[in-house]
Amino acid sequence: MLHYFDLAASLAICTIPRKAGLQNCAMGLSLCLMKKNIALLAAASSLLLIPSLAYAAPAPSNSEIIAALRDKALQADDVAYDIVEGLTTEIGPRQAGTEAEARARIWAVTKLKALGFDNVRIEEYKMPTWVRGAETAEITAPFKQKMAVAALGNSASTGDAGIDAEIVYFPTIDHLRAAQDGSLKGKIAFVSHNMKATQDGSSYGAFGPARFVGPNIAAKKGAAAIVIRSIGTDHHRNPHTGNTNFEPGVTPIPAGALSIPDAENLERMIARGKPVRMKLKLTPQNFGIQTSGNVLAEVTGSNTDLPIIVIACHLDSWDLGTGAIDDAAGCGIIGAAATHLKSMGQPKRTVRVLWAGAEEVGIWGGRDYGEKHAREPHAFAMESDFGAGKIWAVDFNLPESASALRAQITAALAPLGVAPRKEAAGGGADVGAIIAAQKLGVIDMQQDGTKYFDLHHTPDDTLDKIDKAELRQNVAAWIATLAYVANFEGELKPSSPQ
Repeated sequence: MLHYFDLAASLAICTIPRKAGLQNCAMGLSLCLMKKNIALLAAASSLLLIPSLAYAAPAPSNSEIIAALRDKALQADDVAYDIVEGLTTEIGPRQAGTEAEARARIWAVTKLKALGFDNVRIEEYKMPTWVRGAETAEITAPFKQKMAVAALGNSASTGDAGIDAEIVYFPTIDHLRAAQDGSLKGKIAFVSHNMKATQDGSSYGAFGPARFVGPNIAAKKGAAAIVIRSIGTDHHRNPHTGNTNFEPGVTPIPAGALSIPDAENLERMIARGKPVRMKLKLTPQNFGIQTSGNVLAEVTGSNTDLPIIVIACHLDSWDLGTGAIDDAAGCGIIGAAATHLKSMGQPKRTVRVLWAGAEEVGIWGGRDYGEKHAREPHAFAMESDFGAGKIWAVDFNLPESASALRAQITAALAPLGVAPRKEAAGGGADVGAIIAAQKLGVIDMQQDGTKYFDLHHTPDDTLDKIDKAELRQNVAAWIATLAYVANFEGELKPSSPQ
């Protein structure tokens, strides 16, 4: 209150009676002005003591907002886990073309609407549908014992009586390729491999052909049936299913995958030098053309002249487990990231969420999306379909003009332990068709796949395998990336073909 006292004193001094001499008046005026200056300085000083009046705090920068959103997701996101938990609990296995997958689409529409997305809808298409039946495998000679087996997608049926035949062993798919045509007539081919766990999942591409094309090759060489060592890296007595395909004109044969412990046991039997026979019973059915579909939802952008972004997962799963890591986790990750993006306000670009159907049995949903939206301008695509393991690296495929964007994303991901690689991003299966059609920009989040193929396509693909902290790290990385890309108005398509 010192400044008020000084101001009152100066006013009193300035009211000097007229009868006083000129000198006294001048002295009074001088004192008056001095006191006023002191009062004004004191008043100004007092304002500095009140922060709200002294200055306006600077608004947080865009990078600070995104970093805060990233850190909040890392510590507290529950949206992703809620999606995974709900999908695996309320629907469970979601094999393509079945009633369960149809229920999953309805569930997804309800969930995405509840999360506040725009334009939530289903786009249906038709596809052939295969379902498994009875599955048994038993060594009948020389060492009688049962083995764990699962039919591969598109396998033919043995019939209820099964097939009892001699095993012909091939250590690798290349050994099968080298077999003479007709040499497997009436026999059951057994193809092994030596798949090992890798962080980037590259071993799947190296050893997967035993499942992808092994049955087709065996059928062309006259085999009555084929069993393979499961395409996996675990030692649980759980077989890994998955799709196989037969060329036009090749008659499908029964095709199954043995659990890895059983496959190794069979190899030991064969190594003893005696003929080994197996009785195999697989009774799957083809239900013909059925309905599947994609579920789409959007975060509407403010600038409709900008081409859209599409982010994808797949809603369907194999039927042995509940499809938690493959790929409810991916739907949880992208759903959560897009939900958090909305909390920043309206982005400049529309972000479309694609929960694709029928990926496991031939990427039917991804291909249908690519065909139906081939003429709709897109700029960029991302996909999450490799479980919920921690993201450790990021790959880019953007134009040189977007180098600043790349640098921003790299900086935002660094606190999460994510580093850029030199490899060009290629996208995932469900965005492959639209990427090819429009040559889109792509960013790939590289998840740790060291344990992924322990669970992939097995009965063990269940909710308890989801690590909540790692799932949140995925969401944090996705929102940090998506927030920058969705608000970037420059060119996102790479300048050279992918």
